Amino acid sequence: MSTLELTGENLEETINNNDFVIIDFWAPWCGPCQSFGPIYEEASEKYPEIVFAKVDTQAQPELAGHFSIRSIPTLMIFREQVILYSEAGAMQASQFDELITRAKELDMAEVHKQIAEEQKKAEG
Repeated sequence: MSTLELTGENLEETINNNDFVIIDFWAPWCGPCQSFGPIYEEASEKYPEIVFAKVDTQAQPELAGHFSIRSIPTLMIFREQVILYSEAGAMQASQFDELITRAKELDMAEVHKQIAEEQKKAEG
């Protein structure tokens, strides 16, 4: 599967209609983004069950602002509409594979339970 170009028009639909989404925030002028690009593309072929999306922060500044992106590249991992990971910096293919594996192994029922407990505490 190739990567999906995210815009303000398809962001919500992409996150809400897919259980596992990884977003790469990047820009054409960013050297580390350019070196990470092929690693990201390769992973999108290796893990066809995951939606790999890209946000060109130069073309989509409102999306970068919405997610408070301060430096690029920044990766975000969503599972079941929950942000599990958000961090700036390029990584090696082996590091990216490890990150994906850890995200896949998370018990999302437990994650949702913890979120619900935190929300109750905040309300009460």
